[in-house]
Amino acid sequence: MDIADVDLFRAIVSAGSLSAAARHLHTTPMLVSRRLAGLEAELGARLFHRTTRSLSLTPEGEAFLPHAAALIEARDCALDSVASGASGLAGVLKITAPNVIGHSVVVPVVAELIAGNPALRVDLTLSDGFLDIATAGIDVAVRVAVMKPSDMIATRVADNPFTLCASPAYIARSGVPATSQDLAGHPCIRLHALDTWSFLRDGEAHRVRIAGPLAANTVDAVRAACMAGVGIAMLTYWDVHDQFESGELTRIVLADVEPVEVGIWAVFLARTHMPARVRAFIDALRDKLQTRAPPAPEA
Repeated sequence: MDIADVDLFRAIVSAGSLSAAARHLHTTPMLVSRRLAGLEAELGARLFHRTTRSLSLTPEGEAFLPHAAALIEARDCALDSVASGASGLAGVLKITAPNVIGHSVVVPVVAELIAGNPALRVDLTLSDGFLDIATAGIDVAVRVAVMKPSDMIATRVADNPFTLCASPAYIARSGVPATSQDLAGHPCIRLHALDTWSFLRDGEAHRVRIAGPLAANTVDAVRAACMAGVGIAMLTYWDVHDQFESGELTRIVLADVEPVEVGIWAVFLARTHMPARVRAFIDALRDKLQTRAPPAPEA
């Protein structure tokens, strides 16, 4: 069995169509279809239900998917064992991360890794949505979350507390809230489907209902509106650390509550061997984030 065709199978699953997989692999849909047909013939099973408008895994395709991942991992481990010596990191490192942290943190980390490892290739997907890393064939996902038990392994690389902020222009015009109750008197910029903000009060969860003239579907948009003086936003520290340093945004501390602490995590599938390129990325990401840790809460 040609492992390249197994890679192709997983690329089709990730892309959702033959044409999208062909674009990702810089080939033609006809060649993708031909190679898929060859793999199906070798396996003696049809892997996808295909129509002109949709593509979905057959039961046989669902059953083959974890085995495909295992075959690809075994190939990668074998290559890694001989290719990551004196010549540095090698192979393709597939990463996904949220948009803001991806741009401000992950891209610089990746750039340094590439500069020091000419044989390394990086495939980076930035998205604020949830991406199934098993289906997409992702090596490591950078996530901002309170992690829950799963069939994946997660390592915390940095603290990332939620932080209230506003622009200097807004503060000069409207002042700042002193307590969580005062938020009702300020326009708050929120993410879609989020009409409360969570805090801790004396160690207990405390929710505050918020309202304002603008709701957006991305962290980028909320941050941009906050910088433009629309109102107060609550974002995680690593979403706004550059703006705090530049003075474009000002941190707001409330007297009666504390921000909820979440983390930045590197998430990857359980595997018997972590490729050196994945380990190097996680270590470099942790080093990058720990050089500019969030400030301690103010009294």
